[in-house]
Amino acid sequence: MQRSRAVAILSALIVADAGVSRAQSETDSAKAVRHSAAEANLAKAAQNPVANMVSLPLQWNYSTAGGLDSSTALVLNVQPVLPLPIGERWLIVSRTVVPFVSAPLPNGRQTSGIADIQEQAYFTKSKPGKITWALGPIFSFPTATNFVTRTGQWGLGPTAVALAMPGHWVIGTLVNNVWRIGGAAHGDVLNTFTVQPFINYNLPHAWAISTAPLITSNWSAPSDQRWTVPIGLGVSKVTHVMEQPLNLIGQYYHNVNHPPRAGSEALRLEVAALWPTAAAEAEKKKAEQVAAKKKKS
Repeated sequence: MQRSRAVAILSALIVADAGVSRAQSETDSAKAVRHSAAEANLAKAAQNPVANMVSLPLQWNYSTAGGLDSSTALVLNVQPVLPLPIGERWLIVSRTVVPFVSAPLPNGRQTSGIADIQEQAYFTKSKPGKITWALGPIFSFPTATNFVTRTGQWGLGPTAVALAMPGHWVIGTLVNNVWRIGGAAHGDVLNTFTVQPFINYNLPHAWAISTAPLITSNWSAPSDQRWTVPIGLGVSKVTHVMEQPLNLIGQYYHNVNHPPRAGSEALRLEVAALWPTAAAEAEKKKAEQVAAKKKKS
Protein backbone atom coordinates (compact mmCIF):
# COMPACT_ATOMS: atom_id res chain seq x y z
CA MET A 1 0.00 0.00 0.00
CA GLN A 2 2.75 2.41 0.97
CA ARG A 3 4.71 1.41 -2.14
CA SER A 4 1.70 2.09 -4.38
CA ARG A 5 1.17 5.47 -2.70
CA ALA A 6 4.85 6.37 -3.21
CA VAL A 7 4.67 5.38 -6.86
CA ALA A 8 1.53 7.47 -7.33
CA ILE A 9 3.12 10.51 -5.67
CA LEU A 10 6.29 10.10 -7.76
CA SER A 11 4.24 9.78 -10.95
CA ALA A 12 2.28 12.91 -10.07
CA LEU A 13 5.49 14.83 -9.47
CA ILE A 14 6.91 13.71 -12.82
CA VAL A 15 3.72 14.71 -14.65
CA ALA A 16 3.63 18.06 -12.84
CA ASP A 17 7.28 18.69 -13.66
CA ALA A 18 6.65 17.85 -17.31
CA GLY A 19 3.69 20.22 -17.34
CA VAL A 20 5.77 23.00 -15.83
CA SER A 21 8.50 22.37 -18.40
CA ARG A 22 5.98 22.55 -21.24
CA ALA A 23 4.48 25.73 -19.80
CA GLN A 24 7.94 27.21 -19.40
CA SER A 25 8.80 26.23 -22.97
CA GLU A 26 5.61 27.87 -24.24
CA THR A 27 6.36 30.99 -22.21
CA ASP A 28 9.87 31.19 -23.63
CA SER A 29 8.52 30.68 -27.14
CA ALA A 30 5.89 33.39 -26.70
CA LYS A 31 8.51 35.72 -25.26
CA ALA A 32 10.79 35.10 -28.24
CA VAL A 33 7.96 35.94 -30.65
CA ARG A 34 7.11 39.09 -28.70
CA HIS A 35 10.75 40.21 -28.59
CA SER A 36 11.20 39.51 -32.31
CA ALA A 37 8.17 41.66 -33.18
CA ALA A 38 9.34 44.46 -30.89
CA GLU A 39 12.85 44.37 -32.36
CA ALA A 40 11.52 44.64 -35.92
CA ASN A 41 9.44 47.66 -34.91
CA LEU A 42 12.33 49.31 -33.06
CA ALA A 43 14.95 48.84 -35.78
CA LYS A 44 13.95 51.84 -37.91
CA ALA A 45 13.16 54.02 -34.89
CA ALA A 46 16.65 53.34 -33.54
CA GLN A 47 18.10 54.64 -36.83
CA ASN A 48 16.12 57.91 -36.60
CA PRO A 49 18.08 60.56 -34.61
CA VAL A 50 14.86 62.40 -33.70
CA ALA A 51 12.52 59.47 -33.06
CA ASN A 52 9.89 59.69 -30.32
CA MET A 53 11.95 57.37 -28.16
CA VAL A 54 14.12 57.72 -25.08
CA SER A 55 17.56 56.19 -25.60
CA LEU A 56 20.96 56.04 -23.97
CA PRO A 57 23.73 55.34 -26.51
CA LEU A 58 27.27 54.62 -25.36
CA GLN A 59 29.53 55.06 -28.39
CA TRP A 60 33.22 54.04 -28.41
CA ASN A 61 35.38 55.57 -31.16
CA TYR A 62 38.89 54.16 -31.54
CA SER A 63 41.35 55.72 -34.00
CA THR A 64 44.93 54.92 -34.91
CA ALA A 65 47.54 55.05 -37.72
CA GLY A 66 47.90 58.16 -39.87
CA GLY A 67 49.10 61.04 -37.73
CA LEU A 68 48.77 58.88 -34.60
CA ASP A 69 51.24 56.32 -35.97
CA SER A 70 51.07 53.33 -33.58
CA SER A 71 49.27 55.28 -30.83
CA THR A 72 45.53 55.05 -30.22
CA ALA A 73 42.96 57.71 -29.38
CA LEU A 74 39.66 56.84 -27.73
CA VAL A 75 36.48 58.90 -27.48
CA LEU A 76 33.56 57.53 -25.47
CA ASN A 77 30.42 59.53 -26.23
CA VAL A 78 27.60 59.24 -23.71
CA GLN A 79 24.59 60.53 -25.67
CA PRO A 80 21.24 60.50 -23.82
CA VAL A 81 18.24 61.33 -26.03
CA LEU A 82 15.02 62.62 -24.50
CA PRO A 83 11.90 63.59 -26.53
CA LEU A 84 9.72 66.20 -24.84
CA PRO A 85 6.14 66.51 -26.20
CA ILE A 86 4.66 69.88 -27.09
CA GLY A 87 0.96 69.16 -27.41
CA GLU A 88 0.01 66.20 -29.58
CA ARG A 89 1.74 67.14 -32.82
CA TRP A 90 5.22 68.37 -31.90
CA LEU A 91 8.33 67.33 -30.03
CA ILE A 92 11.51 68.88 -28.79
CA VAL A 93 14.17 66.17 -28.92
CA SER A 94 17.08 66.80 -26.58
CA ARG A 95 20.36 65.14 -27.62
CA THR A 96 23.26 65.61 -25.21
CA VAL A 97 26.82 64.54 -26.09
CA VAL A 98 29.26 64.03 -23.20
CA PRO A 99 32.67 62.99 -24.62
CA PHE A 100 35.24 61.19 -22.50
CA VAL A 101 38.59 61.41 -24.31
CA SER A 102 41.86 59.52 -24.00
CA ALA A 103 44.48 61.09 -26.31
CA PRO A 104 48.14 60.20 -26.90
CA LEU A 105 50.95 62.62 -26.00
CA PRO A 106 54.28 63.02 -27.82
CA ASN A 107 56.09 61.34 -24.88
CA GLY A 108 54.09 58.15 -25.43
CA ARG A 109 51.72 58.65 -22.50
CA GLN A 110 47.95 59.18 -22.62
CA THR A 111 45.95 62.09 -21.24
CA SER A 112 42.32 61.50 -20.29
CA GLY A 113 39.32 63.60 -19.33
CA ILE A 114 36.07 65.15 -20.49
CA ALA A 115 35.95 67.26 -23.66
CA ASP A 116 33.43 70.07 -24.28
CA ILE A 117 29.84 68.92 -23.78
CA GLN A 118 27.31 69.63 -26.54
CA GLU A 119 23.55 70.01 -26.29
CA GLN A 120 21.34 69.70 -29.38
CA ALA A 121 17.63 70.56 -29.29
CA TYR A 122 15.50 69.56 -32.29
CA PHE A 123 12.00 70.84 -32.99
CA THR A 124 10.12 68.18 -35.01
CA LYS A 125 6.74 66.54 -35.59
CA SER A 126 5.82 63.70 -33.24
CA LYS A 127 4.62 61.51 -36.14
CA PRO A 128 7.19 60.84 -38.90
CA GLY A 129 6.00 61.52 -42.44
CA LYS A 130 7.50 60.58 -45.82
CA ILE A 131 10.18 63.16 -45.06
CA THR A 132 11.05 63.76 -41.42
CA TRP A 133 12.78 67.02 -40.60
CA ALA A 134 14.03 68.63 -37.43
CA LEU A 135 15.58 72.03 -36.72
CA GLY A 136 17.06 73.67 -33.65
CA PRO A 137 20.11 75.08 -31.89
CA ILE A 138 23.32 73.38 -30.87
CA PHE A 139 25.25 74.59 -27.82
CA SER A 140 28.87 73.87 -26.89
CA PHE A 141 29.99 74.35 -23.29
CA PRO A 142 33.64 74.80 -22.15
CA THR A 143 33.58 71.81 -19.80
CA ALA A 144 36.81 70.12 -20.93
CA THR A 145 39.09 68.71 -18.24
CA ASN A 146 41.45 67.28 -20.89
CA PHE A 147 43.88 70.03 -21.94
CA VAL A 148 44.38 68.45 -25.39
CA THR A 149 40.70 68.94 -26.28
CA ARG A 150 40.15 72.15 -24.30
CA THR A 151 38.72 75.09 -26.28
CA GLY A 152 37.75 77.36 -23.36
CA GLN A 153 34.92 78.73 -25.49
CA TRP A 154 31.15 78.88 -25.47
CA GLY A 155 29.62 77.89 -28.80
CA LEU A 156 26.28 78.24 -30.55
CA GLY A 157 24.91 77.42 -33.97
CA PRO A 158 22.11 75.83 -35.99
CA THR A 159 21.56 72.09 -36.36
CA ALA A 160 19.20 70.14 -38.61
CA VAL A 161 18.17 66.57 -39.46
CA ALA A 162 16.31 65.32 -42.52
CA LEU A 163 15.50 61.70 -43.32
CA ALA A 164 13.23 59.35 -45.25
CA MET A 165 12.28 55.72 -44.58
CA PRO A 166 11.20 54.12 -47.89
CA GLY A 167 10.79 50.35 -47.71
CA HIS A 168 13.77 48.72 -46.02
CA TRP A 169 15.78 51.94 -46.06
CA VAL A 170 16.46 54.72 -43.59
CA ILE A 171 18.37 57.51 -45.36
CA GLY A 172 19.15 60.97 -44.08
CA THR A 173 21.68 63.47 -42.85
CA LEU A 174 22.51 65.53 -39.78
CA VAL A 175 24.28 68.88 -40.24
CA ASN A 176 25.39 71.69 -37.95
CA ASN A 177 27.93 74.47 -37.46
CA VAL A 178 29.16 75.86 -34.14
CA TRP A 179 30.67 79.35 -33.74
CA ARG A 180 32.38 80.89 -30.74
CA ILE A 181 30.14 83.28 -28.80
CA GLY A 182 32.33 83.80 -25.73
CA GLY A 183 35.21 82.57 -23.60
CA ALA A 184 38.97 82.70 -24.04
CA ALA A 185 40.24 80.68 -26.99
CA HIS A 186 42.76 77.94 -26.24
CA GLY A 187 44.08 77.19 -29.70
CA ASP A 188 41.83 77.77 -32.71
CA VAL A 189 38.77 80.01 -32.49
CA LEU A 190 35.71 77.75 -32.34
CA ASN A 191 34.17 77.45 -35.82
CA THR A 192 33.41 73.82 -36.65
CA PHE A 193 31.20 72.22 -39.27
CA THR A 194 29.73 68.70 -39.05
CA VAL A 195 27.73 66.72 -41.57
CA GLN A 196 26.79 63.08 -40.93
CA PRO A 197 24.95 61.28 -43.73
CA PHE A 198 23.45 57.97 -42.64
CA ILE A 199 22.23 55.06 -44.74
CA ASN A 200 20.66 51.92 -43.27
CA TYR A 201 19.34 48.92 -45.15
CA ASN A 202 17.19 46.77 -42.87
CA LEU A 203 17.37 42.99 -43.07
CA PRO A 204 15.25 40.26 -41.45
CA HIS A 205 15.53 39.63 -37.70
CA ALA A 206 16.29 43.30 -36.93
CA TRP A 207 19.73 43.28 -38.58
CA ALA A 208 20.83 46.18 -40.76
CA ILE A 209 23.77 47.18 -42.95
CA SER A 210 24.68 50.75 -42.05
CA THR A 211 27.05 53.64 -42.60
CA ALA A 212 27.16 57.00 -40.81
CA PRO A 213 30.50 58.74 -41.51
CA LEU A 214 31.15 61.81 -39.34
CA ILE A 215 32.54 64.42 -41.76
CA THR A 216 33.96 67.50 -40.02
CA SER A 217 35.76 70.72 -40.86
CA ASN A 218 37.61 73.12 -38.57
CA TRP A 219 37.24 76.40 -40.48
CA SER A 220 39.85 78.09 -38.25
CA ALA A 221 42.61 75.66 -39.27
CA PRO A 222 44.83 76.10 -42.35
CA SER A 223 42.96 75.16 -45.51
CA ASP A 224 44.92 71.92 -46.02
CA GLN A 225 44.26 70.77 -42.43
CA ARG A 226 40.53 71.40 -42.04
CA TRP A 227 38.68 68.31 -43.19
CA THR A 228 38.17 64.83 -41.78
CA VAL A 229 36.42 62.66 -44.36
CA PRO A 230 35.79 58.98 -43.46
CA ILE A 231 34.34 56.23 -45.61
CA GLY A 232 33.23 52.91 -44.17
CA LEU A 233 30.49 50.43 -43.38
CA GLY A 234 29.12 48.30 -40.58
CA VAL A 235 26.19 46.34 -39.20
CA SER A 236 23.61 46.85 -36.48
CA LYS A 237 21.25 44.58 -34.58
CA VAL A 238 18.33 45.28 -32.26
CA THR A 239 18.08 42.63 -29.57
CA HIS A 240 16.96 42.09 -25.99
CA VAL A 241 18.84 41.46 -22.78
CA MET A 242 16.08 40.12 -20.53
CA GLU A 243 13.30 42.70 -21.12
CA GLN A 244 15.59 45.58 -22.15
CA PRO A 245 15.80 46.32 -25.90
CA LEU A 246 19.28 47.27 -27.11
CA ASN A 247 20.69 48.50 -30.41
CA LEU A 248 24.18 47.14 -31.11
CA ILE A 249 26.37 48.76 -33.79
CA GLY A 250 29.81 47.98 -35.15
CA GLN A 251 31.39 50.03 -37.96
CA TYR A 252 34.84 50.52 -39.50
CA TYR A 253 35.99 53.74 -41.22
CA HIS A 254 39.04 54.84 -43.18
CA ASN A 255 39.74 58.59 -43.18
CA VAL A 256 40.57 59.46 -46.78
CA ASN A 257 41.39 62.96 -45.57
CA HIS A 258 42.37 64.04 -42.06
CA PRO A 259 44.44 66.66 -40.17
CA PRO A 260 48.15 65.83 -39.72
CA ARG A 261 47.77 64.73 -36.07
CA ALA A 262 44.61 62.65 -36.53
CA GLY A 263 44.29 58.92 -37.15
CA SER A 264 43.51 57.37 -40.50
CA GLU A 265 41.74 54.20 -39.27
CA ALA A 266 38.70 54.21 -36.97
CA LEU A 267 36.47 51.65 -35.29
CA ARG A 268 33.08 52.62 -33.86
CA LEU A 269 31.21 50.40 -31.40
CA GLU A 270 27.90 51.40 -29.87
CA VAL A 271 25.41 50.00 -27.39
CA ALA A 272 22.14 51.92 -27.02
CA ALA A 273 19.39 51.14 -24.53
CA LEU A 274 15.95 51.92 -26.01
CA TRP A 275 12.72 52.98 -24.30
CA PRO A 276 9.84 53.78 -26.70
CA THR A 277 7.50 56.42 -25.27
CA ALA A 278 3.88 55.60 -24.41
CA ALA A 279 2.69 57.97 -27.16
CA ALA A 280 4.83 56.21 -29.76
CA GLU A 281 3.59 52.80 -28.64
CA ALA A 282 -0.04 53.95 -28.83
CA GLU A 283 0.53 55.33 -32.33
CA LYS A 284 2.13 52.06 -33.42
CA LYS A 285 -0.84 50.01 -32.13
CA LYS A 286 -3.24 52.37 -33.89
CA ALA A 287 -1.36 51.94 -37.17
CA GLU A 288 -1.37 48.15 -36.74
CA GLN A 289 -5.13 48.17 -36.16
CA VAL A 290 -5.72 50.29 -39.28
CA ALA A 291 -3.51 47.94 -41.32
CA ALA A 292 -5.37 44.89 -39.98
CA LYS A 293 -8.74 46.42 -40.95
CA LYS A 294 -7.52 47.18 -44.47
CA LYS A 295 -6.24 43.62 -44.81
CA LYS A 296 -9.64 42.19 -43.79
CA SER A 297 -11.53 44.44 -46.17
